[in-house]
Order: sequence, then structure tokens, then C-alpha cells
Amino acid sequence: GPPGKGGDKSGEFQPRKTNSLGSGFIVDTAGIVVTNNHVIADADEINVIMNDGTKIKAELVGVDKKTDLAVLKFKPPRPLTVVKFGDSDKLRLGDWVVAIGNPFSLGGTVTAGIVSAKNRDISSGPYDSYIQTDAAINRGNSGGPLFNLDGEVIGVNTLIISPSGGSIGIGFAVPSKTVAGVVDQLRQFGELRRGWLGVRIQGVTDEIAESLNIKPARGALVAGVDDKGPAKPAGIEPGDVVVKFDGHDIKEPKDLSRIVADTAVGKEVDVIVIRKGQEQTLKVKLGRLEDNEKVQQAAIKKDEPAEKPQTQKALGLDLAALSKDLRTRYKIKDSVKGVIVTGVDQGSDAAEKRLSAGDVIVAVAQEAVTSGADIKKRVDQLKKDGKKS
Repeated sequence: GPPGKGGDKSGEFQPRKTNSLGSGFIVDTAGIVVTNNHVIADADEINVIMNDGTKIKAELVGVDKKTDLAVLKFKPPRPLTVVKFGDSDKLRLGDWVVAIGNPFSLGGTVTAGIVSAKNRDISSGPYDSYIQTDAAINRGNSGGPLFNLDGEVIGVNTLIISPSGGSIGIGFAVPSKTVAGVVDQLRQFGELRRGWLGVRIQGVTDEIAESLNIKPARGALVAGVDDKGPAKPAGIEPGDVVVKFDGHDIKEPKDLSRIVADTAVGKEVDVIVIRKGQEQTLKVKLGRLEDNEKVQQAAIKKDEPAEKPQTQKALGLDLAALSKDLRTRYKIKDSVKGVIVTGVDQGSDAAEKRLSAGDVIVAVAQEAVTSGADIKKRVDQLKKDGKKS
């Protein structure tokens, strides 16, 4: 922190040396170590301490912050024993697993438990798919291996949920299938090269599924398409629901994010979408996800009083045609076509779905709209057709 303000002249702080201790495991006799990124993040110097206490300086090969993994390299002083990766896809709930690590700096400590869940999403990153286990994992276990009973590594112990700070039997490991892929890429390129589709997606709720005639509710709804992304030339449009990607079923948006990221850059894949109730197959050549892509911050909308535009009411919304004045007021580009929301009834379904003044409605049930009357007509027709939502 900065020196103390006020009358204290001696407030100069001395830099302090801090250490972080975690666990890791050796996957190659050349001295390749796998651990968690958070164990070595921002370190000035990294050392590998062997079981017998030998301490060797290690260098960083590469890190992947999105899966919290890091690969290190050191010069082996003697021949090393390595561990093998097993197949995490073959794990079953209730299978016994063994965690080995360095909790609370105690050195090699072994704990056992069972697999409580697979593909667990705890919203800690974009590609969450953890193995959940009740093998005791404590501070310092991070980066250590989770073994199956054949002695193969099927995960990397990464984090726990704990109100107390100690293990309460809810620990999470990155599955070996993910780890092996990340380690290969970090060794090969020193960075991750993930596939990129160039779409913004959201979940298909029961209401959306009903309105789009999708039974059962599944897939990832394309909310927007990046102008410079691979999806655009392939013909993927907003309103499409992706149900299959490269032969993999897409049950929810997270599945699509994960599978796209794991697919090789430049690969041409088949994408099956449902558009207006019909399945279509599109061919997409994947681009590369740039890690430095800045997430665009939505412009803050200010409701400034101005002349009242001509509005139409539908679904608890005040709707108006896009005029020059409204475009300026709500910072809407000329390229955007549609109908602008100028007000929302509190207590309406629209308010609950977080529609707000300044939003532009571009389509209703996959039909483009240009006026409030269009929207009203479409809504009335859908009600006639017996649609609940």
C-alpha cells in the first residue's frame, strides 16, 4: 500500500517476500510438470520440490487461465517416474478416487473418496466441466493429481467449496480429457489455440422452445452473430437454435461453448440448426478465438426527456419507430433496423425478462419487424394460434 498519509513520516513500506505452495505432477521424463495456474500466477521464481526434498528451479512453459492450468519444465537431476493420464469420460458416479498433494505444506498426503458428480458447472469459468469428489482437498492440494484405482490421473484438483476454509467433502477437479488437450497445446505452442464460431448464445427456456416449436427444449439460441466471425458467411442467423455441432448433441449453451473451443482451428464442421421449426445443416470453417478479445461493454442508456414519439402498446411495452432523435438519444447505430422500446410497464412479463427503454426489437418469433403495428399483428396472430408465450 502507499505510505501512510498525515504526520507519519516513517510510512515507507518494505517489500515483503511471499511464497505460494501447491501441488503438481510429472507427465514426462524430460521434466514436464502440470499444476494449476493460480499456484504459480505472478511468481518471480518457481521451484519444484521432489518427494525427497530436492529443490530444482523450474521455468514456465505456458498457462491457460480459462481452465486454470499451467505447464512447467525443469532439468531432472536423475531419471524420473511419470504418471499417465486416464480417460475421465469413463468415470462413473461412485467410483473410488485418490487425491495426492501437499495440503498445508505437509508434503505428500493421500486422501480417498468417490466421484460425486461429473460435468459440474459452478460458473467459475467459460468451460466449466468439473469432476466433483469428496476426497479431502485442502489448501495446498491445488494442482495435484486425482487418480483412479488403476493409478491413472483422471483429474487435477483445482478448487473446493468451503465456508470454513477446510474440506467439507465438495472438491472439484479439471477432468484429464481437458488437461491432456491443454498440456499438448501449451507444450506445442506455449499458448491455447481454441476454435471460434463468432456467435452470442443464450439458453432455450421452455417458453422459447414453445414459441419456436422445439420439443423437447434443448440447444443454444443464437442471440447475435459477429460480423467478422466464421458463423456469418456460413449462414447462421440470429434466432437459429444450434442442436448439433460436429456430431455432438448440444443440450445447453455451455455444451456449445466447450465443444467449439475444443475443436481444431480451421476445421470445417457440420452445424445443425432449427430455423422456423425446420432442421438445417450448415457447414462452418472455425476461426481462432483471440484471448485478448475485449468484451464490449454495453453503452449505459440514459432516459433523457425529449419530445414524445408516436407509440404503440404490446406485451406491456411502449413501442416506437426508430427516428433520428431516438437513435441519438439511445446511441443506436444506423445499421440497426427494428422497433424501439420507449417504456415498459412495471409488473409485466416484459419487465420481468429485463426488457428496458432503449432496447430494439428486431424480430418476433423469427419474423423481422419494422413498426409497432407489425409487433402487435404478430403477437395477436400467435395468440390466435394458441401460443402461451
